[in-house]
Amino acid sequence: MIGLGSIGKGTLPLIERHFAFDKSRVTVIDPVDTDAKMVTDKGYKFQKIALTADNYKEILTPLLTEGEGQGFVVNLSVDTSSLDLMKLCRKLGVLYIDTVVEPWLGFYFDETAKAAERTNYALRETVRREKKKNPGGTTAVSCCGANPGMVSWFVKQALIDVATETGVKVKEPKNRKGWAKLMRKTGVKGIHIAERDTQRAKKPKPQGTFWNTWSVEGFLSEGFQPAELGWGTHETWKPKNAKEHDKGCRASIYLEQAGANTRVRTWCPTSGPQFGYLVTHNEAISIADYFTLDDGKKLKFRPTCHYAYHPANDAVLSLHELFGAAGKVQDTLHVLEEKEILDGTDELGVLLYGHKKNAYWYGSQLSIGETRKLAPNQNATGLQVSSAVIAGMVWALENPEAGIVETDEMDYKRCLEIQKPYLGPVKGYYTDWTPLEGRPGFFPEDLDENDPWQFKNVLVR
Repeated sequence: MIGLGSIGKGTLPLIERHFAFDKSRVTVIDPVDTDAKMVTDKGYKFQKIALTADNYKEILTPLLTEGEGQGFVVNLSVDTSSLDLMKLCRKLGVLYIDTVVEPWLGFYFDETAKAAERTNYALRETVRREKKKNPGGTTAVSCCGANPGMVSWFVKQALIDVATETGVKVKEPKNRKGWAKLMRKTGVKGIHIAERDTQRAKKPKPQGTFWNTWSVEGFLSEGFQPAELGWGTHETWKPKNAKEHDKGCRASIYLEQAGANTRVRTWCPTSGPQFGYLVTHNEAISIADYFTLDDGKKLKFRPTCHYAYHPANDAVLSLHELFGAAGKVQDTLHVLEEKEILDGTDELGVLLYGHKKNAYWYGSQLSIGETRKLAPNQNATGLQVSSAVIAGMVWALENPEAGIVETDEMDYKRCLEIQKPYLGPVKGYYTDWTPLEGRPGFFPEDLDENDPWQFKNVLVR
């Protein structure tokens, strides 16, 4: 296991719970040894080292080839190239899983790189090119956390629900094209990955600190990337700073502004209408790509898809401080541990919109109280991620020769069967809300009132 941050500490107990393995063969790698004792006390090995492009082969190869059986790399780190680790694992016949397409150190904050080069689209394309170049082979699961990951399984279940409720004859699709046809037939125009984290700390956040309920480094990395979204065929307007890609699947666009400083209108069941941040995520691109219909020449259908994230209030305050200080990151970065949280829920789901019943949210409503009963060493946000990793590992072990796969391409029913016991209530909610509602009307706005679900109405300008 690479990485012993908040997600790594939460995933390790679940690995112990779900899999039988030789403890003497387990090694955890992290450049910080603050929590090394929780690893060594269990009889596992710990290596305090930062993997780099120069040393990763030398360090990992003996760990993955000595002794009998097949190895498994669980990559839960930052600043380690997912693609390079994936290629090494597949060369060695070792199973692999990660939660994001991660680059080597320096990528996210490279001021010399063009905006297009710093996008998740660019990162994802490197993995898709490798998949095309070397199809099949040992399974490597790309981007299998809560989001990206679990939400792709939610989309398929939500689509089945909406199709059934709106009178569309549903026969479970067998392939990607079949799923895209079902989405088009059901009338879904787009998808928000709509999340509201209401977990509250027992003590107030001090000024000059960045608090979050999951990796601060991970949040800052993606937050400083350009805002990105899968771009649907129903859209008739683009922001002036929107840019397209000229190579690859071309399923998304990006805005020339930071995602963590870009707001959109969205909806979650408990809070109702809310602002969310349009932070770039792999699933915004992969879902839009997966549900694309074309005939090789002309694009026929694609849904708009993007993250709409309202993090915990402490994280929102931290972002305000950061951007208000001209982007200077606070000196102290802190992930709230379970014992520091008073109460709250991470409500994470998918909002399918534009169909006959307007919009449908389907997802997990996991509270910190339930999390404490279900698993140790994590808060509600962390458990949604770590349980998805476990589901992806089970699927990989059951499908060891599937090649490089994204979660959109996996068996959503099997994965949710493994993960659901850790997600609290998993429910669906219909809503009549649209982005046109709830505006005070004191000032003129450039809106598209003929189609409420145009991105023009969603983006906070």
